Amino acid sequence: MSVSAVAADSSVCAPLPVLGRDVRVPLVTGGEVDYAALDYAASAPALQRVWDDVAAYAPYYGSVHRGAGYLSQLSTDLFENSRRTIAEFLGCGIEDQVVFTRSTTDSLNLLAAVLPQNTRVFVFETEHHASLLPWEQRADTTVTYLNAPRTPQQAVDTLEKALAEREPYGPALVCVTGASNVTGELWPVRELAAAAHAHGARIVLDAAQLVPHHPVNIAELDVDWVAFSGHKLYAPFGAGVLAGRADWLQAAAPYLAGGGASRKVSRRTDGGVDVEWHTTAARHEAGSPNVIGAYAIASACQALTEAGFEDLAAREQALITRVREGLAEVPEVTVLSLFGEDAARVGVFSFVVEGWNSSHFAAALSAEYGIGVRDGLFCAHPLVRTLLGSEPQDPGECGAPEAAPGERSLNAIRVSVGVGTPDEHVDRFLRAVKELVTNGATWNYQTEDGRCVPARSAV
Repeated sequence: MSVSAVAADSSVCAPLPVLGRDVRVPLVTGGEVDYAALDYAASAPALQRVWDDVAAYAPYYGSVHRGAGYLSQLSTDLFENSRRTIAEFLGCGIEDQVVFTRSTTDSLNLLAAVLPQNTRVFVFETEHHASLLPWEQRADTTVTYLNAPRTPQQAVDTLEKALAEREPYGPALVCVTGASNVTGELWPVRELAAAAHAHGARIVLDAAQLVPHHPVNIAELDVDWVAFSGHKLYAPFGAGVLAGRADWLQAAAPYLAGGGASRKVSRRTDGGVDVEWHTTAARHEAGSPNVIGAYAIASACQALTEAGFEDLAAREQALITRVREGLAEVPEVTVLSLFGEDAARVGVFSFVVEGWNSSHFAAALSAEYGIGVRDGLFCAHPLVRTLLGSEPQDPGECGAPEAAPGERSLNAIRVSVGVGTPDEHVDRFLRAVKELVTNGATWNYQTEDGRCVPARSAV
């Protein structure tokens, strides 16, 4: 059956099966239900294909790069072939490097560590903390935080103006997201890259929320680097990727000093040591590599490619339309957006519900309907605070986060889907939203350790 046929048949779970699709969870009202995992933007479940590939390799696991035994040689080949698979998936050029890291956060901290001296960094306040915070760790780096744009064109204009006014004119880096982890909205990456390059700057794309939903091609987007995490890409085995230009990576000291990063170490006559570091990706991959994590990412890349990314994206757009239209039918729901309700997006929505604290609402979705979503500020505090600036929250309600003196308690609910999301999960979520808004919760809730949780008795 083709993916398009799957999209039209609601009895079929999803085009790519994931682990956990048959997990049953208890409801406070009694009985059990299939768990509806609608928190893909935080960590996507592993594809069944990825799990099967990792399980098949596990008995052959061995040390990488320097082992003489058969399993070591096999593991080394697997590790380096995974690098090539990911490079092909991202459309890397022959001179580009694919460096394995722990996550998007680790990838961007690595890039921050290798910046040339006195680099100017430009980043929108709308970024996830992973791409908002690493740059000021360097004392010689100057960071310019750009205000949240309200249209894609305003984002380009804001960046152009900031780059044109920069002084002195030295190395510069722009960091931008591909798709917001809060609103799901797509950013004008090609246009931002063109603006950056026109002003002599480089650009890194935080693709954590984009790469699971759309093809990401470095050459087509004209970005210098791409960073993403395996656990967003249906490969939750503790690995990430930084891919792109090699020159800054080769010129800088290793991100971590240790075995694997060094090619040759020798004692000096004065008692110290001389080190010759690798110039390949190994320069920034000290220690024993996470071969399983790397292989899992490569397996996910292959699975998405073979399934047909365009068909997968089309099926997701059908789910996005269903969520958008379903939430629009509830007047008490406000969907958060920078670029407007009709903006192009991936399957990520954040919203607030009039009369509810978001933590309370999320707890009721879980306890009474078996639906897993996320609530809070989503590691993008400046953006969510900007979007919620006019949305009051009751700080005394169950699970309301503590507010700083003089501030209101703010949080939102986020629902996110992916290739493993069945139609039924979306339908159940929309039904639950309408029922909770209309009838209220059927259970009592209380705050424990800062979280809203079911109390021991019903309403």
